[in-house]
Amino acid sequence: MSFTDLRGLIETLRREGDLAVVDAPVDPYLELAEIHRRVIDEGGPALLFTNVKGSPFPVVTNLFGTVRRVDLAFGPRPEAFMKQVVGAMDRLLPPTPKALWGERSLIWDALKVGIKEVPASSAPVLGVCRTEQPLEGMPALTSWQLDGGPFITLPLVYTEHPEHRKQHNLGMYRMQIFDHSTTGMHWQIHKGGGFHYHEAEKRGEALPVSVFLGGPPALIASAIAPVPEHLPELLLSSLITGGKLPVVQDPRGAHRIPAQAEFVLSGSVAPHVRRPEGPFGDHYGYYSWTHDFPVFNVSHMWHRKDAIYPATIVGKPRQEDYYLGDFLQRLLSPAFPLAMPGVKDLWTYAETGFHALAAAVVRESYSREALGTAFRILGEGQLTLTKYLMITDQPVDLANFPQLMETVLERFRPETDLFVFDKTSHDTLDYTGGKLNHGSKAVMLGVGEAIRELPRSYDEGPIDEITGIAPYCRGCLVVSGAAYAEEPELPQRLLSRLRDRGTRWPLVILADDASIASAQTPFLWTVFTRFNPADDIYAATTLRRHHVGYDLPIVIDARMKPGYPDELVPREDIVELVDRRWKEYF
Repeated sequence: MSFTDLRGLIETLRREGDLAVVDAPVDPYLELAEIHRRVIDEGGPALLFTNVKGSPFPVVTNLFGTVRRVDLAFGPRPEAFMKQVVGAMDRLLPPTPKALWGERSLIWDALKVGIKEVPASSAPVLGVCRTEQPLEGMPALTSWQLDGGPFITLPLVYTEHPEHRKQHNLGMYRMQIFDHSTTGMHWQIHKGGGFHYHEAEKRGEALPVSVFLGGPPALIASAIAPVPEHLPELLLSSLITGGKLPVVQDPRGAHRIPAQAEFVLSGSVAPHVRRPEGPFGDHYGYYSWTHDFPVFNVSHMWHRKDAIYPATIVGKPRQEDYYLGDFLQRLLSPAFPLAMPGVKDLWTYAETGFHALAAAVVRESYSREALGTAFRILGEGQLTLTKYLMITDQPVDLANFPQLMETVLERFRPETDLFVFDKTSHDTLDYTGGKLNHGSKAVMLGVGEAIRELPRSYDEGPIDEITGIAPYCRGCLVVSGAAYAEEPELPQRLLSRLRDRGTRWPLVILADDASIASAQTPFLWTVFTRFNPADDIYAATTLRRHHVGYDLPIVIDARMKPGYPDELVPREDIVELVDRRWKEYF
C-alpha cells in the first residue's frame, strides 16, 4: 500500500486500532511531548491531539514510532524495486534489445517515477492562504524545558540552486519560531539547503525557501534520506510512493508545491543575516546550544481547510527517527556498492545520532584494500561527518552491534588497524570535540582470519578505583569509577593496571555507569556520544615511519566531560501533571 497524503495513513491507522485520539485539552508547551514520549517508550499507537491549546489545528505525532507503522507507511515495494534496479545494472550494461526486453517491467515502473503538475482545483493545500502574521496559531511544540522556544520538528525544507534551478534539495532542519512571521533555519554543515544558501549569499541574494508540512509519507522519508548531493529527493519520494508526485504552482509565484501537503510556508532567507537559535533538545539525547543561524522570513502560508499539523519529538533513542532511519538504510543499502565499489554493506547507528558511529562490510581482495575503502566511505556525502568507523570483511549483520564488535576484535591488530585523525569535521550536534563542527575521527579494522580468542566473562579480580565491571560482549568490558570532574586521569591509571595484569580484554570502556553494558541501545548511546577519539582513546603507543602503532588493551573514556551539554530529562512538574491527567487523555 502507498499513501498519497498523510491523512490516508492516519485513517488506515484509525481503522486498524493503531491510532489514539486525544480529545482532552493538551498544552503544546512540554505536556504534549511528555505524553508522546511515554507512548513511544511503550511501543504504543500514533497520537492525534484534537484540542491543542492556542491553535485551531489538530496535531498528529508518532506516525512512524514502530517497525510495523513504518512498514505500513511505505510497504515492501520500495525495497523490492531498489534491489531490482541494482540487480539489473549488470544485465543492462550494455543495454541490448534482449536485456531491455528482459527488464521491461522494471523500465515500466521507472517510467512512473517523476513529478506531474496538477491544476489548483486538484490541490487541497491551496484551500486557505494567510499573508498577515502567517505563523499565528501554529501548534509548534516546545519539547524540553530548556528549549529556546517552540520548534517546527517535521519541516520539509525545499530550496533550489540559485544558478541551476533544476538542482533542488529537500531536507529536514528544525525551525525555531521567533514570531508570527520569522523562524530560524538550522542549516548544519554538509546540508544541501545550506549549500544553496551559501551560493545565494555569495551573490548577495536572498534564497527563496518553501517549507512543506505533511503530504505523502514518502516526502518525510526522502527529506531525511542520506542520498548523494545531486539526487533529487522529490524523485526519491516518487520512487517510494510508486507514482508521480503531484505538484501545483504556487499562485503567489513561489515554488511548485506538493498538492497533497497539509501546510506550505513560503518566503526567503536573507543573505548575511544571523540570529541566535536554540537551545534545543536534540536526537543525540542532549541539548544543542545556542548558535547563530540564518533567518527564514515567511511571506505567506497555504494550508488545507481542515489541515492536520504533523510533528515529532526527538530525544534519547529510541524515537521516531530511529525507525525511519532503519527503513531508509534498508532501502538505500543495495545502492551502496554502486556508489562505493568495495562496500558490501553499510550501517549507521541511530542509537548514536547516526553520525557518531558507522560500520561497513567491505571487500579485502588484496592487502589493505579495506583501509582504502574506509577512506572512500569517509569521503562520501554526509558520511564525511562519521566520528568512529568500524570495518570488517566478514559477513555479519551490522545492525547487531555485539556481533560486529566481536568480529572486529577477533581480527583487530592494534599496531596496524587503528587510525585516529585529529582536527576534522564533526556533526554540528556533536559537542565532544570542544568546538562547533570540529573534532576527530577513528577508523578500526578487523579483517582476515581471527587472531585471538575473546574472553566471555570477567574473572580477573578487582581493579583499584573501579566500582563497577560488566562485559558488554566478548572482548569488550565496561567499567565505572569516579566522575571525570573528580578524576580526569583515571583512564591512564586504569590502562597501566590492566597492562600490569596482562588483561585478556582488548577493549575496555570507562563509563559513569557500568550498567550500560546491559543492552545495545544504552551502550551505543552512552559510549559514542561521550567521547572524542583524539582526546579519549588511551593505549600504549609506538611511532615508526609517521605511523602510530597501538598495543592492547585499548581504553576509551566515555564519561561525561565538563562542557558537554546537559542530558535530556523531563521537568518534574510536567511529569506529575501527565501522571495526574493520564486517564483524561485515554
